[in-house]
Amino acid sequence: MTIDPNGRTVQGVTDFVLFAVLNVLFLVTCLPVVTIGAATSSLLEVTYRYADHERGNLVRDYVSALRRNLARGTAVFAALGVPAAMLVFSGVFWLSLTSVVSAVAGLLCLLGAAYLLASLCYGFALVGTHEARLGQTVRNALLLSLAEPLRTMGLVAIPLTGAALLYVWPVSWVFAVTVGFAFGAYLQALVLRGVFARRAAGADLAPVNPHSGE
Repeated sequence: MTIDPNGRTVQGVTDFVLFAVLNVLFLVTCLPVVTIGAATSSLLEVTYRYADHERGNLVRDYVSALRRNLARGTAVFAALGVPAAMLVFSGVFWLSLTSVVSAVAGLLCLLGAAYLLASLCYGFALVGTHEARLGQTVRNALLLSLAEPLRTMGLVAIPLTGAALLYVWPVSWVFAVTVGFAFGAYLQALVLRGVFARRAAGADLAPVNPHSGE
């Protein structure tokens, strides 16, 4: 019996293995914590190209992207992720109190945190796919969250659904550790393709990162 290396079955197994290696590599590169921004930007970059049928080499391209996105990815994480975490902490604090004013303050804090977290998703994607200065990248991320409300909800729903599954179904941790994060990034990339296509047509975004086609 001969096996066709280009057959669907072999290609499917190969893709699964590559996604598994990419997923583990992503988790390892997130361990220093300060590299989470660069790691997530790079993961979205390679899965975005994969979703756009420009396959390349997921693992090798991720390592290359990680070096390239280190500074900007970390800066975007600090600019949007840190304030979001502070708002979450403040929201939980205010909601722990019993007055009406504190409840309103808590809800406002959580709404602000949700907005910044949605913008953070766009920010990571923009770092990996578009060439722009840090200020412009953050500005575009903040504007995209407002300009694309439906797609933004879909973009945020993907990691929230994953987090909910991890909480209510412990077995899902096995999936998360093997391919879960890479698969989630791929689903987000499908959403981002639609957003970036619409905005590029309107000249709202900077040119695509010239390195992203390597």
